[in-house]
Amino acid sequence: MTSAEVTRRRVMGAGLGVAAAAGLAGCSGGSGPVRRLRLATGPEGGPYNAFGEALARAVAASGRRLEIVPVSTSASVNNLRKLDDGTVELALAMADAAEDAVLGRESFTRPAAVTALARVYVNYTHLLVPADGPVRTVRELAGRQVAAGATGSGVQVVAGRVLRAAGLGGGSPAARERQLGLAASTAALRERAVDALFWSGGVPTPALAGLARELPLRFLPLDGYVGALRQDHGPVYTSVTLPAGVYGLTEPVGTIGVGNYLLARDDVPQGAVRELLQVVFERWSDLLREVTAGARLEPRFAISTGAVPLHPGAVTYYRSVYG
Repeated sequence: MTSAEVTRRRVMGAGLGVAAAAGLAGCSGGSGPVRRLRLATGPEGGPYNAFGEALARAVAASGRRLEIVPVSTSASVNNLRKLDDGTVELALAMADAAEDAVLGRESFTRPAAVTALARVYVNYTHLLVPADGPVRTVRELAGRQVAAGATGSGVQVVAGRVLRAAGLGGGSPAARERQLGLAASTAALRERAVDALFWSGGVPTPALAGLARELPLRFLPLDGYVGALRQDHGPVYTSVTLPAGVYGLTEPVGTIGVGNYLLARDDVPQGAVRELLQVVFERWSDLLREVTAGARLEPRFAISTGAVPLHPGAVTYYRSVYG
């Protein structure tokens, strides 16, 4: 058990039930002003954007004195920077980028003031190439053009780490990384302007499902790199499987899973956090329907946020509802 997990368990068990019950009493409804919270999501057509729009609708329909305003971005790293500088109050981000932000490493020069509300679902890393092309392994991308995610995205983080683990991240041989968002990446692969495309998202991602209907694709297995990534970057990386049937796959493909966190600045009021989490857990099936097939949101899963500390309002919510 990591020190972060020990701390989380101690906090969750620190007798917060009475305070939580008092805090939750009357936290919905009322006649006070509406609290407006900006949520950094991701690019149009991507899963973060879909989740953010669905959450805004669910909160609006709940009657609570909250308003969620989705903000389109290039995703994880960009979102964490916006959260830290106060441009937004809430954000979605991949677990690896979120831990980098909290620990002040890689793309972040100092620790960021970021807290977690919930681990909401798992991203599946996709690496796809044209089915009629020569590339069948990651190492065969040496010298080739690879769409490796938009600048400031979580895709860019995991793509760079996979390529480095395969010996293609610098020097020679190396893949030729191009920083393209999802829409530009799919267009580039369709037009053969790139040889491969990295994406990290739910299954199926609509933009990739649409591409697969136009262009026969091959999905490269990545699960063989999980061990190296965990050794270098910690347990945020897991082995998952793209199932047969999705994207027209005739058999499963092993790949890399990375959790996605719903995050908040630590100065967001606890009452607002509790109300927001009430909506998330009441409407989780609606929130995930357009993001990833077959996913469920459960408390034991939601509180597993690694090195990223839970917001105090999230602690009281989970303690009061689930004990």
